[in-house]
Amino acid sequence: MQVTPSGQVSQFAKIGNLGRACPGGIGLTTALSVLRSGWVIVGSLPTKQKGSNTVISGSGCLIVLDSQGTVRQTFTGDGINGPWDMTALDLGGIAELFVTNVLNGTVAAGGNTVNGGTVLRLVISTAGTPQLLSHTMIGSGFPETLNNAALVIGPTGVGLAANGTLYVADTLNNRIAAIPDAVRRSSDDGAGTTVSAGKALNGELGLTVAPGGDIVTVNGGDGNLVEVTPGGAQVVVKNIDVGGAGAGDLFGLAIKPDADAVYFVNDGTNTLNLLH
Repeated sequence: MQVTPSGQVSQFAKIGNLGRACPGGIGLTTALSVLRSGWVIVGSLPTKQKGSNTVISGSGCLIVLDSQGTVRQTFTGDGINGPWDMTALDLGGIAELFVTNVLNGTVAAGGNTVNGGTVLRLVISTAGTPQLLSHTMIGSGFPETLNNAALVIGPTGVGLAANGTLYVADTLNNRIAAIPDAVRRSSDDGAGTTVSAGKALNGELGLTVAPGGDIVTVNGGDGNLVEVTPGGAQVVVKNIDVGGAGAGDLFGLAIKPDADAVYFVNDGTNTLNLLH
């Protein structure tokens, strides 16, 4: 779906079965980025019904659509394994995608927690049909597990700061991690350095970085928005789940351009909201 700033909603694309181009089928996630050139990139973590149960059916992919909503490309393999969330650095002719992945050993663990969650940096061309130029694992060892309500819980929201630090919502640990020099680094920083943990952080999901550098995240555990400074101070805690359902409703976050405001998705009320 696409939503105008005035709130008009229309269908952007309907994605059918892509066969081998997306292993396991289609199951769209919050790994979504829109580039200035018009390309839209979205993650797929596919599922299927097995009796009364929903089970994961494949490693998934990243799907590339043009500005008219037509699928033009998919990216698979190269560490892409259950893409769960994403942010992007748009550099014009190329872009860097920072993608969290939550299926590294998760299904085999059968409900136990494994430390297999990863963060990938994918460099793609954006002139003409996007092509994958390189891939680098810049984060690993994040806990992940199957979950009856959420399907999978693992590293979720990611946000890139102006200084090149990538912040990651380490959901199961109630923690925000930092991976320095994410734009250029050639090595794996593991689970990163802890910026802030516990206190008001409670299964945080969506994450973004405000223009001033603070990290804004929303909890899956209680419906709160939490603002954290790069130094780790939790300076704002505000309940924004107007539907009142609480746990698990809040996902996507985006700063409104040129405004002291943030867009957020509420799954409990099926709404896109603006918080001033």
